[in-house]
Amino acid sequence: MDLTLPGLSAPASISIDRWGLAHIRARSTRDAFFVQGFNAARDRLWQIDLWRKRGLGLLAADFGPGYLMQDRAARLFLYRGDMAPEWAAYGDDAERICTAFAQGINAAVDLVDDGTLPLPPEFERLGTRPAYWAPEDVVRIRTHCLMRNAASELARMQVHGLADPATDLLRVPLSPSVPREEWDKADDAALPADALAVYELATAPVTFSEDRLNAPLQDAPLWSSVDARRAVRRAPSMEGSNNWAIAPARTDTGRAIMASDPHRLHAAPSLRYMVHLSAPDLDLIGAGEPSSPGIMAGHNGSAAFSLTIFCADQEDVMIYRTDDAGTAYRYGEGTEKMSRVDEIFAVKGCADQTLPLLFTRHGPVVFNEGGTAVAIRTVFTDPGTAPYMASLKSMRATTMPAFREALTTWGAPSVNMIYADCAGDICWQPAAYVPRRTGWRGLMPVSGDGAHEWQGYMTAADLPAVENPVSGFVHSANEMNLPASWDHDAHPIGFEWFEDGRADRIAEVISADRARDIAGNCALQTDTFSAIAMALIALLPDGPAADLLRGWDGHATADSAAALLYEIWLSRHLRPAMLEKFAPDPELRKYLAPGNIPTLARMLQDDPGHGQILSDTLAAAWDDTRSIFGRDVTQWRWGDLHNGYFDHALTPLGATHDVGPLATGGSSTTVMMGHYEASDFRVSNGASVRMVLDVGQWDNSVWINAPGQSGVPGQSHYDDLAPLWAAGNYVPMPYSRDAVDAATQECIGLMPQDQ
Repeated sequence: MDLTLPGLSAPASISIDRWGLAHIRARSTRDAFFVQGFNAARDRLWQIDLWRKRGLGLLAADFGPGYLMQDRAARLFLYRGDMAPEWAAYGDDAERICTAFAQGINAAVDLVDDGTLPLPPEFERLGTRPAYWAPEDVVRIRTHCLMRNAASELARMQVHGLADPATDLLRVPLSPSVPREEWDKADDAALPADALAVYELATAPVTFSEDRLNAPLQDAPLWSSVDARRAVRRAPSMEGSNNWAIAPARTDTGRAIMASDPHRLHAAPSLRYMVHLSAPDLDLIGAGEPSSPGIMAGHNGSAAFSLTIFCADQEDVMIYRTDDAGTAYRYGEGTEKMSRVDEIFAVKGCADQTLPLLFTRHGPVVFNEGGTAVAIRTVFTDPGTAPYMASLKSMRATTMPAFREALTTWGAPSVNMIYADCAGDICWQPAAYVPRRTGWRGLMPVSGDGAHEWQGYMTAADLPAVENPVSGFVHSANEMNLPASWDHDAHPIGFEWFEDGRADRIAEVISADRARDIAGNCALQTDTFSAIAMALIALLPDGPAADLLRGWDGHATADSAAALLYEIWLSRHLRPAMLEKFAPDPELRKYLAPGNIPTLARMLQDDPGHGQILSDTLAAAWDDTRSIFGRDVTQWRWGDLHNGYFDHALTPLGATHDVGPLATGGSSTTVMMGHYEASDFRVSNGASVRMVLDVGQWDNSVWINAPGQSGVPGQSHYDDLAPLWAAGNYVPMPYSRDAVDAATQECIGLMPQDQ
């Protein structure tokens, strides 16, 4: 297929391989990003159009009054500062890149409008059209970023009001431990449990239902929250990730290996998108988000890079005492007026609506009632914090010093960056804007009266790093990985880390030389062993159920009978029983549920007096499993209950675009993350995209992205990768010109308008 694209400077092409990976070739860097924008719209137009409208607060114009409150919430968190320092944070050519990317999207929209390209079915179902992008749209939106720990601060306040601080560790442990006097620094206001509802709404996905789409204007305030399964975020969330780099001395080939395995909420289409950009001065391949130019994980022909979440605390909940009108608040020795912005919202079927947005010096006001207001102090409000956009610099670095230097203006999200290059260098470098707090640790809501101010930021230049360690590898899995020498009192970074055993398992396997080649690293990414499971099973009293579990190797494979019994026991019986014992108040359990698995495991190991709970809950789980799956244990399979599933936003409207169920292994405490809720055991969070890169022999690299590369239901690449993903398999990642040409199954030729 050949297309003429106004705005393209010279001929270009998109070669699509067997698995839907688009290899873009252009004659200039500008054209490469222009074609990337065009290709993103070609494959993911509905998805990126919805993301843009959600992020900019433009949903109500398309979908009606039921979306007005979500629009207002989103606009509270838009970047509103000067664009000059914003662009500068992402590199000298960031504005030019984003301009080209937006122009490419708009060129695709034009072809949809004139019928050259098909209109995705979601637009037809809802009677809407795709909109044009401005370059600023790419970076001003912040609300799809993973941030922490505002929601956890509020939850901790609620728990402390009902119990002691130790009880809150059942919700989320703290590392390092925090002195008791820290809690005296919290504000003494009594906030309601929904004080951050506006923030949750701003960061929630878009949901659809007939009631919401048909809501009249007078009912708009009723749509101030979104379906809890999709919107409410516990802290910590289960959106963890894994990555590592292995030095040449520890591999069979004498070349480094990079493994990238980010975890996020599962949906159709996938959050991530794989792409290959080739121009005379760049040759990038890897994963990004379809709404942004460049890639965040992958390689550039000289160096490979990947990221996981580094659990730095980039938010604070600020509480104010206000005047009777709720428009001024105490600050220092006097008062300050809130700034007010009256925003105009287009609403389908109605006149434009004008709604006020209020801001304190610290950020957007999300609660304002009865003389108390709450604002979110977040890095969102400052330049350089558009999610992942600093990748525009780091993705082109070809040496370790250049890579680390590029990360000094990485604002958000807070990440563990792992690096490996053809020279054999590897490193770990956390990157983020981390608030400098003096006198408090950011774990509870505090007064906004001036006593708790940030003193600028720590950046990657201030954070620890590891270069070419003696161990021969670097890795991260959201664990507490700050060095023992770090002064957490003087320089608090974060206290809520993942203690689920993934990091230890990764280090164990690499140290044992079981990840010396591409296959070994793929096996590690899809490893289903749970050390926590083995520790809990060791505590069990004798009995037929215990015998089944004791004979288990701890791998939660899809065909495992023992994994089925264990996970039902853990999630439906043991965790609820432990919470009920230590938090008998149902109101308190509401904040602690479902209970932190590592914390509960430590409690059971440390106190042998819990034997009755272990035996009673296991007996109940045994009966439960037999009643559901039959008395023949040989027929039990974890994958019959634990299903990968990628749901589409229009499913509540009768669409049939979901992908799944897919029998899959893993759990919430395995390297192959397969997090689920006990209500249905459907995998809700985990890997969609995975990569294992052979550094220097790039054509040996492999990847997977579920459910598929395309975002258009009915297209072959919409769901073709899902069965492979569920089975833990990968597909080739061609990079060299010869390899790409051999793998190409479809080529789209692109010509400028004047040729």
